[in-house]
Amino acid sequence: MKRVFVTRRLPEPVEARFARSFDTVWNVDDRRLSPADVAAACEGMDGLVINASERLDAAAVTGLPASLKAVATYSVGHEHLDLNALQARGIPVVYTPDVLSATVADDAMLLMLGAARRAREGQALIVEGRWTGWGPRQLIGTEVTGKRLGIFGMGRIGREIARRARAFDMEIGYHNRRPLEPEAGLFFADEGAFLARTDILVIAAPASPETRHWLNAERIARLPKGALAVNIARGSLVDDEALIAAVESGHLAGAGLDVFDGEPNIHPGYLRADRIYVQPHIGSSTMETRLAMAERAITGLEALFQGRDPPNRLV
Repeated sequence: MKRVFVTRRLPEPVEARFARSFDTVWNVDDRRLSPADVAAACEGMDGLVINASERLDAAAVTGLPASLKAVATYSVGHEHLDLNALQARGIPVVYTPDVLSATVADDAMLLMLGAARRAREGQALIVEGRWTGWGPRQLIGTEVTGKRLGIFGMGRIGREIARRARAFDMEIGYHNRRPLEPEAGLFFADEGAFLARTDILVIAAPASPETRHWLNAERIARLPKGALAVNIARGSLVDDEALIAAVESGHLAGAGLDVFDGEPNIHPGYLRADRIYVQPHIGSSTMETRLAMAERAITGLEALFQGRDPPNRLV
């Protein structure tokens, strides 16, 4: 069996699945590893399964042992990997596409509804023992039914979000690099027009240097007063200061976030902003999805070890 190092502990059924295919070595302490730690742990390994919580930068790639033949990232996102450096070393990489879209879209709806109905404040009232009973002015929120949804990044996840939003009779608009089929929704090539007609913005675009802090003060100002903003992509797409200020000023009615720039260290403003509904990066956290991700990673690695080119290969 090929020896494979996995950078984090996984759910027990997922670990059992890996153990059936590989001689698996785990990060038994389950601590976040530095790039140098990851490279060192690959000594004598045939494969590496890396998580989004770890990075593999150019310096670490240079230090990877000659034994390492393949890398699998247990994620769809791959900004934590220096793909150019891996390609230069001749180390192929696979990822886990097509199996996270539905559950991440579910999470987007949770964030949307949580922000709209002020779930964070409501839960705090009960948990902290401050709730005194029903009142007609209590926690007045925002309806999502019939609202104009704007999706930035209409990929697989964006399409799944749109499919769920139609059940709420929402009008679907999107801003993308190119238009899709007409039934996908209303395409906006012009960013300003897209933002101006969006009551609820959902960010589902990939992280890149071009999208860093895409949601900034200027773009937030173009959203209608009382709009909501949701991010299920990567934290780097949001300018934290600008978003917090917009919610605190009342220009935005609220926001829902599952990802943060620099996580797990987050902007302290999110700790005080009651109208920002937050979750700790749980978009793909269902057992069904974790197992499906494992299958993608395992079958991709097996193909690479056998000299085949799997469909989920990145480089």
